[in-house]
Amino acid sequence: MTETQWHEELRAKGYRVTPQRQLVLEAVKKLEHGTPEEICVKVRQTARGVNISTVYRTLELLEELGMVTHTHLGHGAPTYHLAAEADHVHLVCRGCGEVSEVRPQLAEGLVKGLDDELGFEADVRHLTVFGRCRKCR
Repeated sequence: MTETQWHEELRAKGYRVTPQRQLVLEAVKKLEHGTPEEICVKVRQTARGVNISTVYRTLELLEELGMVTHTHLGHGAPTYHLAAEADHVHLVCRGCGEVSEVRPQLAEGLVKGLDDELGFEADVRHLTVFGRCRKCR
């Protein structure tokens, strides 16, 4: 999603394009997977006066609007990324901490099994799988 599309989407939903919203979206895009604290550090490179509570409020609004989404890649803070780029499953290595992404189609067996046995429709775009990467095994 481009900067122009962000502006159009915010305005279409009745919100102004504030510098803080723009900076948070830019930071999320640049970091790809960033915690609120990491996003705040990135935003402060341009706007020193932005505090962490502003970042949290902005992320909350952007998530409500469907522009960003979060996942949990560990026990700490959630990790945010652009919703338009969120169609993937996260793999987190417990050995080295590497985070990688795979197509959600790789989880089709799980999705199908849950549907067949429980009638449960799974959304694996928010899924994080923990294990050990090839290097750490």
